[in-house]
Amino acid sequence: MNAIDKFKEVSSFLRFKNIEDAVREAEMLITETLRVNRSRFYTDTLEISGETANSIDAFAVRRSQGEPLQYVIGHVDFYGMKIKVGPGVLIPRPETELLVEEVLKTVSSKQSAVSGQNKNSELRTPMGRRPNSELTSSLCILDLCTGSGCLALALAKHIPNSDVYAVDISEKALEYARENAGINGISNIVFLNGSLFEPVKDMKFDVIVSNPPYIKRADIETLQPEIRDWEPFEALDGGEDGLDFYREIISSARLYLNDTGLVILEAGAGESGDIVRIAAESGLRCESVIEDYAGIERIICLTI
Repeated sequence: MNAIDKFKEVSSFLRFKNIEDAVREAEMLITETLRVNRSRFYTDTLEISGETANSIDAFAVRRSQGEPLQYVIGHVDFYGMKIKVGPGVLIPRPETELLVEEVLKTVSSKQSAVSGQNKNSELRTPMGRRPNSELTSSLCILDLCTGSGCLALALAKHIPNSDVYAVDISEKALEYARENAGINGISNIVFLNGSLFEPVKDMKFDVIVSNPPYIKRADIETLQPEIRDWEPFEALDGGEDGLDFYREIISSARLYLNDTGLVILEAGAGESGDIVRIAAESGLRCESVIEDYAGIERIICLTI
């Protein structure tokens, strides 16, 4: 069978099953199965075997039953990396790439300032930190609620002089995260199983980041079926008002920050004001609030 003919068949099937973007999803199912890019798919005459056609049909049936497309194809692209996902782990969203960008921008700015202040010295320590017997010159980053590891891995990759610690309470999620580190060849990272700061007691960090669960518990039932019925409840549930994890993280953050440390968080829609207030009550100052592509105040930057 010709691949284009199969594409037309699958897109019609998904449309009949009320998949909203049936054409795009059919294209992705087939190009991922054939391991070809869009250009080759549309310009070359590709023949597919009966076995391959059956695999595509099986994927299409899974998608028609509501399973997220990312679970069906087994991965998602995130900040230039291939991140493996499946049942038991939250699917990375494009908004979280803004968190990566903000951390990279902020760290670069602070390191440049420190470098300028010490331009006559050979010593270059991140964030103004002075080395001692317990610390190296590496930037120390903590990612709480790491899930698939996408955020921690992006930071570890783009800040190669960093030591990244990634924590999650779900061992299943950490299985994906460890595999994603291997897939992307990233080694300057440690994955720890536990609740928030519990696995890193007595440690200090230059940057604490988190994209925690932030959906109000009552709102979970109103989410799209692909999210509500498939992604892990514990990765969505932010408590009655969606702010449980922010309270826990912010109230303890000062104990785990170096003197010039930062806390950079992703927030749900309409939550930024409450998060800034919680931070102020805990002695943290809001440096900036960054909007996402839809104009939602999404990224909160805090400092001591």
